[in-house]
Amino acid sequence: MISYQPRPEEIKALREETSAPMMDCRKALLDAGGDVDRAKALLLERGAAHAAKKSERSANEGLVTSYIHAGGKIGVLVEVNSETDFVARNPKFADLSRDLAMHIAAMSPQYLDREAVPSPVVDDLRAEFRAGVPSGKPPEVAEKIVEGKLNKWFEEHCLLDQAFVKDDSMTVGDVVNRAIGSLGERIRVRRFSRYALGE
Repeated sequence: MISYQPRPEEIKALREETSAPMMDCRKALLDAGGDVDRAKALLLERGAAHAAKKSERSANEGLVTSYIHAGGKIGVLVEVNSETDFVARNPKFADLSRDLAMHIAAMSPQYLDREAVPSPVVDDLRAEFRAGVPSGKPPEVAEKIVEGKLNKWFEEHCLLDQAFVKDDSMTVGDVVNRAIGSLGERIRVRRFSRYALGE
């Protein structure tokens, strides 16, 4: 029986779609038996695992990127860090920073991630969601409803949990993890500011 071998054009197409290294694309296609969607999912999983391994390393280089939306009514500054200046000068890193700035302009996140949401805000949200649970629900069911609503709130208000504006099948966190897999260094979004005229 002849086993599947990815063709060079398949590897190239997957690389263009994901920005993952060629060898990673080849291995993902091999492991997925040629199923492109499964290969993309494998690359995302491996990017997240790669990111977790690198999360303890310091990232003090990087870029501060600005984006002014057409018409000059919305502006964003975002600081994205890398481990080395070499990666910070890579065009893929610049593209990532610009994509993040454009996403922030479009989606107006309030916080960087779940950890950045102050405890009193989370407590108030829990209380508000708990009050909206229909009476008579068992406590464990009520708690699941509250947690579901809280997760939904995080997905709407926290940058790294938001669906990425250019591809809503991924979160912004997935996009950053994919860049870590592609560039081979720890990358983190450190902070951002969004300015809207009159706000």
